[in-house]
Amino acid sequence: MLRRLWLVALLLVPFALRAEDAAVAWTRDVVFAEPGGEKLKLDLAKPAQGDGPFPIVVCIHGGAWRAGNKAGMREWLAALAAKGYAAALIDYRLAPASKFPAQIEDVKDAIRYLRAHAKDLKLDPERLATLGESAGGHLALLAGFTEAKDGLEGKPAADAPSTRVQAIVNFYGPTDFTSKTDWDAVRLAQAKDFLGTADQTAEVVKKASPITYLDAKDPPVLTIHGADDRVVPVDQAKHLHEALKKDGVKEKLVVLEGQGHGWRGETKTDTMRQAVEFLNEALKAAK
Repeated sequence: MLRRLWLVALLLVPFALRAEDAAVAWTRDVVFAEPGGEKLKLDLAKPAQGDGPFPIVVCIHGGAWRAGNKAGMREWLAALAAKGYAAALIDYRLAPASKFPAQIEDVKDAIRYLRAHAKDLKLDPERLATLGESAGGHLALLAGFTEAKDGLEGKPAADAPSTRVQAIVNFYGPTDFTSKTDWDAVRLAQAKDFLGTADQTAEVVKKASPITYLDAKDPPVLTIHGADDRVVPVDQAKHLHEALKKDGVKEKLVVLEGQGHGWRGETKTDTMRQAVEFLNEALKAAK
């Protein structure tokens, strides 16, 4: 009897997966940029029903800027599409072969691509958020806080769309490499492949720190960070949000007691829910 029930359950799994996929329209491995001949790709998931235009969430993977790929955040795609979003999961060039600012230039190329093709893809170019984990959180912040005058746009065409961002979701990303209290020399040495130096006084270290670019015009920010994070100290998040409050930027910081650098299970599900609720409010206000 148990064996029969197990076989029935096993046979039902593909149907359940197909039912989930049926609610999501997938576009995979789209080349959005070719810096130095390297093809950078994105996957896009959006609601299968409806004409949109759907608000956009650009999802950016972690991996210390030197590892990982867009497959690392695939769970976000269907989850966001099920809530009415178009979610784009992107690749970017990795260190040490490509040092800063290559990674943020690639993120901005992806944003420009999505805006340039918004009509064909049923996207809303006026409602775009960045969301990232760890190094991806850092890049999500950097994309949201910087503008053309900051020199991190790469080499866009004269008529290229804006890379302006309307909301940011940061999961445990570094915010200030220059801080000697919560980003010590050991941690900076670990980021040397990305920054090209472990000297906290170097100009590139300041330029790669999202906190450098804060002003009152910044979009709303949600940060979720583990209190026991030993990779990126939680004080990085706290200092960022203190500065955001000072500038009058709408922000929310969630510190998870007992959690380190990332989490799974019910905690993951709950933080994804919180991220979607934040995006619903922030992007609705941007409309």
